[in-house]
Amino acid sequence: MRVALLSIDDLSDFVADDELLIEPLRGLGHEAEFVPWQSAAEWRDFGGVVIRTTWDYQNHLPAFLRVLQEIETQTQLANPLEIVKWNADKKVYLQDIENRGGEIVPTLWSGGEIDSRELREWFDQLQTDEIVIKPTIGANAQHAFRLKRGDDDDVDKLRVFENRSYMVQPFMRGIVDEGEFSLFYFNGEYSHTILKTPKSGDFRVQEEHGGLIRATKPPAALSATGEKIMKYVSPTPLYARIDFVRTEAGEFAVVELELIEPSMYLREADHAPQMFAEAIDKWLLPK
Repeated sequence: MRVALLSIDDLSDFVADDELLIEPLRGLGHEAEFVPWQSAAEWRDFGGVVIRTTWDYQNHLPAFLRVLQEIETQTQLANPLEIVKWNADKKVYLQDIENRGGEIVPTLWSGGEIDSRELREWFDQLQTDEIVIKPTIGANAQHAFRLKRGDDDDVDKLRVFENRSYMVQPFMRGIVDEGEFSLFYFNGEYSHTILKTPKSGDFRVQEEHGGLIRATKPPAALSATGEKIMKYVSPTPLYARIDFVRTEAGEFAVVELELIEPSMYLREADHAPQMFAEAIDKWLLPK
């Protein structure tokens, strides 16, 4: 069966390893190919379309959702459009997780122009000397800013938020002291964990920004928290990644729940490419 792995035209600025899926899928009787989401493809020619490295979707969200809707009228889509819509806005899904009893990084939600007075108030409200501001619809740490108390002069660079919604969080020391944990699931089943640490002097953990990646075994409390968060997602997604940071209290708070186009770091676990391919194979079966 032909399978489309939805991507972008040019991945030269990114680190991706989805090519590791090609051979396992072929072994299961499927021919997978990378197809840019903005191409004029005949989606009905594929037995299924899996959203993968569409790493510019946040800049074209309405168009991206229209393409996904078109795909769903012609063939199977994973993850499905209903999940994508829920997961596209961090305010929507993180508040949902919190309302259901999950712990997230403390967050203030706002939108529009930012002035110096408002900036000073955020430090007091969050009881911190460092904050992070980022858009609620975004990816790859695009337009994410780390500010210290007293950095009033930095308000000018926050003009990028004048016409968009954003979130304000205390800077979590665990990100630089220990790292950010990512747990991966296929068809709701746990696969592997990595630990991402930023390069010296930075807070962004993405490889494109110099972050370091290594496989790790999750603490029991982290595994249990991951299972809890996964139960909040319905229907069960074909793939999922949950990013966590350890809090000062020793708990694990959700940084992000990635259900649209997360890097799955297949190269960090020998079993992961085959496990993901088998999950896709099962998903492709007639319902």
